[in-house]
Amino acid sequence: MASYNFDRTSGADRAAAGGQDMLLLAARLLIGAIFVESGFGKLMNLGGFAESLAGQGLPMPMLLAAAGGAVECFGGLAVVLGAWTRLAAAAVIAFTVMATLIAHRYWTYPPEAQGMQRIQFMKNLAIIGGFLALIAAGAGRFSVDGLMNRR
Repeated sequence: MASYNFDRTSGADRAAAGGQDMLLLAARLLIGAIFVESGFGKLMNLGGFAESLAGQGLPMPMLLAAAGGAVECFGGLAVVLGAWTRLAAAAVIAFTVMATLIAHRYWTYPPEAQGMQRIQFMKNLAIIGGFLALIAAGAGRFSVDGLMNRR
């Protein structure tokens, strides 16, 4: 029987480690952009967002709409810029958990709508996973955080 000496670090691992800062930049841009755009839209139509929250039976819908839109927009912007990345990612995780529990409880929808709401629910879980990875890895060198750490 032949004996093989496998290198413990694969080519994919070496490539990812070598490009880690660029990958973190791409991750921040891709995941943060969703929240900047959506949060900005909510802030520009605060009344409509508050109305949708009131329709879900939430108290103080205008206050919740303002807070939610601000966390979504400015938390997403902080992630894109890599500024206070871990704190911003945690704030946007909290927003995403709340939004998921408010709007995407697929099990409460009629059977014909459950499939789409389940996809939205699972998508939000994946987004939370991406933010958890950013919390673990940090913003990378190409970020405000990286710039501040170099000083």
